[in-house]
Amino acid sequence: MPSEALIGGAAAAPVKDVTTANFMDEVVDGSFDAPIVVDFWAPWCGPCKQLGPILEKTVRATNGAVRMVKLNIDENPEIAQQMRIQSIPAVYAFKDGRPVDGFVGALPESQVKQFVQRLGGGKGGPSPVEEALAMAKEAMQAGDHASAGALYSQILQRDTTNVEALAGLARVMIARGELSKAKQHLDRVTKESSGNPEITAARAALDLAEQAQKAMASAGKLRARLAQNPDDHEARLELATGLFGSGDREAAIDELLTLFKRDREWNEQAARKQLLKFFEVMGPTDPLTLSGRRRLSSVMFS
Repeated sequence: MPSEALIGGAAAAPVKDVTTANFMDEVVDGSFDAPIVVDFWAPWCGPCKQLGPILEKTVRATNGAVRMVKLNIDENPEIAQQMRIQSIPAVYAFKDGRPVDGFVGALPESQVKQFVQRLGGGKGGPSPVEEALAMAKEAMQAGDHASAGALYSQILQRDTTNVEALAGLARVMIARGELSKAKQHLDRVTKESSGNPEITAARAALDLAEQAQKAMASAGKLRARLAQNPDDHEARLELATGLFGSGDREAAIDELLTLFKRDREWNEQAARKQLLKFFEVMGPTDPLTLSGRRRLSSVMFS
């Protein structure tokens, strides 16, 4: 897979720090070449720390169609006073030498994306990073873990905070059986990103893989226990987890649905909870998630 050609072109312009001294050159004059986003911030501002990385990621994804600078208002109060900025974070967009748009406060990522896309005129279609993410997902689905890992690593070289790539690389490690490496990788994820659904799903996949490793070591014994006693719920739960971890997801779901039908309340509905974890790991649009949820619902409401 020619992953180098995909995201190895001209890198997006880095985010610069500007001061009162070079504001005219970098922002006002520079905005005649491309729209420029100015992030007014200060080290003591908590919401600034949330907004800054989102803004940077979104601007970098335009691949140079929009640029960004940061101005510390504690060190450069004159510009903030001229712009009549009363609270931060404050973001202004400059185009053709003048401010054309802006917002105050830490907006959610979807709104930040709309702001930047509006500024760039919706140019360019998917960015190289977005294309690389799509190709990495396809490679993972095809079982080509080497190509997926290479793509995710390249994305992280350009954007170390890209949550999809962080989670994707962890999944590559899990698929290769490198569980301790995946754990170390996920432990390095920042606190701000740790609640992201992609990271949560990767952690759930790691948890299941660790359980599966233990279960598959004794799969023969678990099947023998079930042959002797079909109501050995603990054996069925362990077997389902092992099957899922080894890639036999459909059989794993079947085992848990069988367990749920036999005793839905066993161990505080452990079968249902494990099924929900399977669905989280597979993702909401996976065909097995969709069919599994329908089958679980039909059993629950029968």
